[in-house]
Amino acid sequence: MTTTNLIIQSPALTDSHAEHLAALSSAEGIVRISQTAMRLLDVDTDAQTRRETLEWAGDHHVDAAFVPAARRLSDCRVLAMDMDSTLINIECIDEIAAYAGRGEQVARITEAAMRGEIPDFAESLRQRTALLAGVQAGVLDQIYQDRLRLNPGAERLLASAQAVGIKTLLVSGGFTFFTDRLRERLNLSATHANTLEIGGDGKLTGRLLGEIVDADAKATRLRAFAAEHGAAQADQIIALGDGANDLKMLALAGYAVAYHAKPLVRQQAPYALSYCGLDAVLNWFEG
Repeated sequence: MTTTNLIIQSPALTDSHAEHLAALSSAEGIVRISQTAMRLLDVDTDAQTRRETLEWAGDHHVDAAFVPAARRLSDCRVLAMDMDSTLINIECIDEIAAYAGRGEQVARITEAAMRGEIPDFAESLRQRTALLAGVQAGVLDQIYQDRLRLNPGAERLLASAQAVGIKTLLVSGGFTFFTDRLRERLNLSATHANTLEIGGDGKLTGRLLGEIVDADAKATRLRAFAAEHGAAQADQIIALGDGANDLKMLALAGYAVAYHAKPLVRQQAPYALSYCGLDAVLNWFEG
């Protein structure tokens, strides 16, 4: 039988958190990983224990993950990530719209789509992109320079994965202008996103070029990328996302992570990071 550990993490993690969660999960011992992370050894994994443990952890702002013991990061082959609000701190389309004075209109559609209230992501993206017509293309660079920031732990997660040979994929319903720059900056293996059409006058036309990257396209891209790099099993894939259009991609990964995500995604993904940075994933592995 596979031994399971419980990894608990929080910026404000205390011994009291560990002791309470150890009791709930019938842990055989506690090992401190760092100031913000602990490993509870050989825990119970029945449905009631999982539910009560995760509920208590969430109520106390602790990220908790039931993970197989003795798994190494190098056992994984592929790491895939969404871009907007996962790898980076912004929704790029909202930022572009803000420059055009149409931020509230676009943000309302974005939020509804990410919550799963607009099931047709492609249509919601077309509606939002149409509102960008007339924006100078130079605004994209301003946003990249002035507004776009990597989310906490992003560089450490990616560098650690790359150091053990994991191939990294950025797959986004956002735009190639930003994914291309992040690919070079972070040494990503591949990126896949939507392309904004720019007219001869140097302004956005409000249209997209080529096939739209929606939930199905994200899953298709990850499936092909995993096959290309020898990730034949789900537990060789790590995937992170925050919105409803990430769910089909997350379903392909053994380590499917809802990162500071919408409620629908937290409910469906087997793992969630709601309080810690992206590099908290690394603590799920030993060595």
